[in-house]
Amino acid sequence: MPSRLLLPALVALLAVTALGGCGGGSAPLTFDLAALPVSGRSVAAARSIVVAEPVGIQPLEADRIIVREPGGGLSFLGGGQWADRLPRLIQTRIIQSLENTGRLRSVSRPGDKIVSDYQLISEIRAFDIAAGSGEAVVDISAKLIAEGTGRVVAARVFQARVPVQKVDAPNAAAGLDAALANVLGEIVRWANSGR
Repeated sequence: MPSRLLLPALVALLAVTALGGCGGGSAPLTFDLAALPVSGRSVAAARSIVVAEPVGIQPLEADRIIVREPGGGLSFLGGGQWADRLPRLIQTRIIQSLENTGRLRSVSRPGDKIVSDYQLISEIRAFDIAAGSGEAVVDISAKLIAEGTGRVVAARVFQARVPVQKVDAPNAAAGLDAALANVLGEIVRWANSGR
């Protein structure tokens, strides 16, 4: 192909490629969840904890914000998504929140190959917007397992509900972040007490 014909074809290809992302639909907003802030008092315990990635039903394994309808149906809220898969994001925020207390010798993930005293395993039972009540709902069950024996040392269910002004992505993300902050506070106190 002569070079004088190649240039117009290349310009046309670039124009089509550049316009390909302009098709009416906008990218969803991406939201993050916050860890608890660093606490002022640091009293290191002689314990270490490995935090496993939480498990959950299939819709909770994604990066989408979920709405639970009054009849129990689940749908994804348009216009927003989490910064990562929800279980990984929650695992990271639990680890950071425990680290930020300064009360444990170490906090790690299972793949870090750090010897630990306990493993914290959890299940995300709910992490959604209840459309009927207009609330952000976070429900996480957790167990502390002794590493050497596999014995359940402690188990508890943590729940929080926070009202949301409107069922849209920014309000849903803010409400779920606030509800998770309540749950993280309880998990941190519980894990640090060993009960």
